[in-house]
Amino acid sequence: MASTTPIDVPPPAPPVKSPSGTSTGRAGDKIFSGLSKGSGILLLVVMAAIAGFLTYRAVLAISKDEGNFFTTFEWTPSANPPVFGIAVLLVGTIVSSIIAMVIAVPIAVGIALFISHYAPRKLAAPLAYLVDLLAAVPSIIYGIWGALFLVPYLDGLNLWLDHYFAWTYLFDQTQPGVARNMLTVGILLAIMILPIVTSVSREVFLQVPRMNEEAALALGATRWEVIRLSVLPFGRSGVISASMLGLGRALGETIAVATVLSPNFLVSLHLLDPGGGTFAQNIVAKFGEANEFGRDALIASGLVLFILTLLVNGAARLIIARRKEYSGANA
Repeated sequence: MASTTPIDVPPPAPPVKSPSGTSTGRAGDKIFSGLSKGSGILLLVVMAAIAGFLTYRAVLAISKDEGNFFTTFEWTPSANPPVFGIAVLLVGTIVSSIIAMVIAVPIAVGIALFISHYAPRKLAAPLAYLVDLLAAVPSIIYGIWGALFLVPYLDGLNLWLDHYFAWTYLFDQTQPGVARNMLTVGILLAIMILPIVTSVSREVFLQVPRMNEEAALALGATRWEVIRLSVLPFGRSGVISASMLGLGRALGETIAVATVLSPNFLVSLHLLDPGGGTFAQNIVAKFGEANEFGRDALIASGLVLFILTLLVNGAARLIIARRKEYSGANA
């Protein structure tokens, strides 16, 4: 039997030492790890501090409220006894956000598909830049434009909807007047969230594997069939998460809503009638004239908005987590 000669394996090279004697990279890893953990902990501390402050001040106000905080259609915290509730604000916030989503999401998806799959390259790049630029426009600019341009020009739309669709109850205008109503608020919010939903949806559609689209085209599919069978199924969860981001902004929009809405504390599903209110609009309208207890009452309504926004963001995260491509789990 032939003998075997052992092979000498060289020992591993010692790690490169920095002038201070520590391994190069290890100190940097520890610093980066510490900064990352510290940033995460700091974020949790800030969120907990905000929640704790809102909860404490809200409890002070609700404990002295003579009405039902969730069902009272009145906001008089400075009266004796104080009576206030969020029923009108909750309905107005949800209704205006739903109108905005119904209008904005289909248009945003269409624009995203056009930029990512239909527009020529020379047109797609500047159009995408324009959409991203619209997302940076301040809310007050949208509010001024809505008050001076949108409200006057929506009077005709209100009359047309009332004439042809009053039978739906939603578009039955029982109080004629200027278009400072929930429909106008919803349209303005739709314009404001359109760039956000469009930008995120566009980036999701651009991540569709090119192989899937080419395979569908090779089988004789039309451009629309490729989008329907390959692009939209792949980007469905991304579009939903983009919509949730837009919904989060619509729920908390303040100045623009306060500029175009004529608020009152009446709940009505007649979208063309002036009136209604939202959490953010009521806070900005009442805060300056409120006393200490009135501010506590406004903070209590802000706590409800805070919880509502957290629920929306949590729902978006759950949807993203269903697709590991967007959750970063495969990174």
